[in-house]
Amino acid sequence: MLRHAARRLASRAAVAPTARRALATAEVPAEATEDSTFVEAWKKVAPNLEPPKTPISLMQPRPPTPAAIPTKLTVNFVLPYKSEIANKEVDMVIVPATTGQMGVLPGHVATIAELKPGVLSVHEGNDVTKYFVSSGFAFVHANSIADIVAVEAVPVDQIDPALVQKGLADFTAKLGSASTDLEKAEAQIGVDVHSALNAALTS
Repeated sequence: MLRHAARRLASRAAVAPTARRALATAEVPAEATEDSTFVEAWKKVAPNLEPPKTPISLMQPRPPTPAAIPTKLTVNFVLPYKSEIANKEVDMVIVPATTGQMGVLPGHVATIAELKPGVLSVHEGNDVTKYFVSSGFAFVHANSIADIVAVEAVPVDQIDPALVQKGLADFTAKLGSASTDLEKAEAQIGVDVHSALNAALTS
């Protein structure tokens, strides 16, 4: 057993320089590039026309990772009809990801998380602002900027508990009487959202 352990440690030591080089290259900002495969195919079909822009040619370079972890997280929180938070420096945000509550601090690894109905909390010192979000995405960048996009959101302190209880009861009744898959799906969504609203009020 000890001989096997020694061999495993030796093999890890042998690949360590390669791993370090891979990590170093991962930190290099990505450059905006042209889709050369598409351009070559286009020129064969229409040599007299300029190839159109593709999504990859419009992408901005990935923001560089700062040498030191910032003390604050910059947050942008937008809805389809307004910007709720713009370039605000905070200590932390907690988002309701589909995989569970996800806390984001300065220096968080770059991540994309899908949001489910739940509470988004913004922590700034001793102040905590809570929003109920219906769905959306959180984009956490390597430079300690978090862009949060939600379909609908409302401050938790503006939610009427009586309306939440009524909606939960109504959708629960609809779910029990649904006869088609569509009706069941719509009722289940209503139950899930109102259950999450209820949990936001009691947390």
